[in-house]
Formats: sequence, C-alpha cells, structure tokens
Amino acid sequence: MEKNGQRSRRLVLLPCPFQGHINPMLQLGTILHSKEFSITIAHTEFNSPNPSNHPNFNFLPIPDGLSVQDISSGDIPSLIQRLNVNCKSHLQECLSQIVTGGQQDDIACIIYDELMFFVETVANFLKLPSIILRTTSAATLIARTTLAQLKLEDLVSLEDSVSQDLVPNHHPLRFKDLPFPSSRKLETFSQLVIDMYKIKTSSSVIIWNTMDCLELSSLARIQQQYQVPNLPIGPLHKFGPGPPNSSLLKEDTSCMAWLEKQTKNSVIYVSLGSIAAMDEKELVEMAWGLANSQQRFLWVFRPDSIRGSKNEVLSQIFKETVGERGCIVNWAPQKEVLAHSAVGGFLSHCGWNSTLESICEGIPMICKPCFGDQRVNARYVSHVWRVGLELENELERGEIEKAIRRLMAGKEGEAMRERAKNLKEEVELCIKECGSSSNSLNKLVEMIMSF
Repeated sequence: MEKNGQRSRRLVLLPCPFQGHINPMLQLGTILHSKEFSITIAHTEFNSPNPSNHPNFNFLPIPDGLSVQDISSGDIPSLIQRLNVNCKSHLQECLSQIVTGGQQDDIACIIYDELMFFVETVANFLKLPSIILRTTSAATLIARTTLAQLKLEDLVSLEDSVSQDLVPNHHPLRFKDLPFPSSRKLETFSQLVIDMYKIKTSSSVIIWNTMDCLELSSLARIQQQYQVPNLPIGPLHKFGPGPPNSSLLKEDTSCMAWLEKQTKNSVIYVSLGSIAAMDEKELVEMAWGLANSQQRFLWVFRPDSIRGSKNEVLSQIFKETVGERGCIVNWAPQKEVLAHSAVGGFLSHCGWNSTLESICEGIPMICKPCFGDQRVNARYVSHVWRVGLELENELERGEIEKAIRRLMAGKEGEAMRERAKNLKEEVELCIKECGSSSNSLNKLVEMIMSF
C-alpha cells in the first residue's frame, strides 16, 4: 500500500493466544488499518486466528513448542511462561528476515500483548520501537502486582482466596477479589507477574482497552509508576469499522431469531466465557435456577463446559419445563446479543471483554467470576460502578433464581439498569470526536508516525 508515493508503515501485532486477548488485539489491528497502516499479525500455532476472516491483514505463524500436555494442563501461568521461552528465537528470526529483506513495508513498531513480554527483547535486538497492549482493566494490573508483592513478602496464601477481609489501601477489594490463578500455583503466578512488569520504560507507549470514565483514578496511579505514556483507547470494539469475526469457537446465530420474538428487556443472557468449566452438579443447579426464575433466558453452554462427565445432564424434564422460554446454544455472537433490545441482563464470568461489552450496551450484570481478573472486574461492577450484583457462593439453584429475579423483575434491578444506561452514555462520550479515548487514539497514531 502506498500513500503520497511512499510505502505505508507496517505494524507487527502479537496477541496472547487466548480468546479474551486475541479479540482486542485484532480489534486494535482493524482500527490501525483504518488509519492506513499495514498490519501483520504474528501468532502462535496454538489458538491461531483464521486468516480468511481478516483479508486485510498478513499473518505470520510462530512455532510455539507447546505439547498436548501443556495445553490441557489448565495451568495458564506456566503455559504463558513456556510461550515466552519457546517463541523468542522464532519471532526474532522471522522479523530479522523482514527487516533485512527489503521486500516488505518498513516496520514502524511491534505491538504486543503484555503477557508476551519476550517481544520486548526481540524489539530491542532489532532496534524496533515497541508498544504494549494491556487487555485487562487498570484495576487488575494494580491487583496483580499487589498479590505478587504480598506473596513475595509471604503475607498471602491460597487460603486467602476466600477471605472477606479488605486488602489494606486497595478499596474496594477483599482478599478473595484478588486475581488468584485457577491453577492454584501462586508461586508460578507471582513469578509471571514479576517477569511481566520488570520492564517498565523500554516500550514507547502502553495502550489500555479501558476508558477514563471507568478507571481515571487507577490509570492515574499507574501513570505515576510508568514513565511512558499510558493511553486508554477503549472500548476497542466500539471504534471504527466493525472487525471481522475473531471468535475461536463457531457462533450459532440461530439465537438471534429467537431473540426477535422476545419483548424488550425480558431475556437474561448467560455465558461464563470461553474457558471456564463446571462440574455436573453445578450445571444442574444453573439449569434449574434459570428454569425456576420464570424469566426468559439465552444460555451459552459450550460442549466442553462440563468437567469430567460426558453425560447428558440437561434432562428432558428440564427442557419440557422451560419450553420456548429458554434458548440454549454452544456459542453466541455476544456483541450482537448484548446489543439486542430483548436482552435486559447478563449473567457473566466478568472477563474484561464481556464486562466492557455489557457496559457499552447498558446491560446490568449478575457476576459469577471464576478466576483471575474476573474477580477484580466483578467487584468493580458490583461495588464501584454499581451496575451488577455478585453470586458469591457455590452455584445453587435458589441463589441463582433469587439473583435473576432481583435483576430482571425487582426495583433493585431497575436502579442498576438506569445506572448502566448512564454509564453507557459516558462511554459514548469517550469515543466521540474530542472524547478522551478518541484523543488517546489520535495521540497513538501520531506517536507511531514519529518513530
């Protein structure tokens, strides 16, 4: 691509290979492509994106050396550490060929997910500027570093993951809200956090998929620690042209026709994300909590949602009880679902993408965090922004039924819906021309052009 007789500037983007990290990186790529940059997506073989869904991008596969055991272990911190060791030499070799080959557009910089911190060393070796994309909330970074520091000082253990005590100087977080890893290997998690954040100043910019209207104080606190610009340009999925489908799972769009038959704000949408799993008992409790609430629901039930058992757990009795009141799919086009007028609530794991998508559509939430940053997000949804309530105990049908009724049919839910609507309007101001996120995006483009 050429502009004014000159070759365009190429950006190399490298996401972390999980759905919640791939989506915002590809969204960022779409935004920057609309600003006339050429985009190359460097990616691992594990969870690689489908190039046919993104015809405007070039794709550069990087061998990752992951075994079946690595992938199936469920130990995400260890897997990320392994990726940072295995991918470094391969990325350096591939980019060296591009830099010295002269056949591609000039590489302006590398933009990488903060979890893929090995890229910083590669960029320094090739004398290329680098930019970090942080795909979580700003509050999560603070909570991560707090948990890692407490572990280093031997002031926290896995037993604290259920503690209701407040974390000193970190209102409103309790110890149970800190981002404890699902693998329960706190030492591995702490080392990963140390490795992630020990490089503070060699990147040129840090991009955040968040907004001033949500996290101004957290962002200001972080900016004091990092001497490079921190630019909140979220919500990425709301900027510019809609990116092509980047879902790793096949979406079932038949649920949209079912939604068309429902009245305004009558449906609760239920999805616990792309990773979380339940055991058979939890699944049965969820099913009967939904059924007994007497509310209409759209439930995303992934084929791999059940740990262990492969039995058919959604009984015929349940299906007969629910009838047309419920719709169950393997995976849904979530942004379109949340934007539909029939949806009045979201029972969510509170991954950051899901949280942003819900806030952007003014949809109040029932929070059922599973691990990691979901705990932080749930606490902010329920106690800072006050646009949701949290299911704090084990999944139990009575608790689920009561929470759904509170959100969908009670005065408390009406108040949350009004606050969610107001928050949606604040987000829209951020992305409008001269809004804070829009200004940050313009600043990002200017900085890349200056490299």
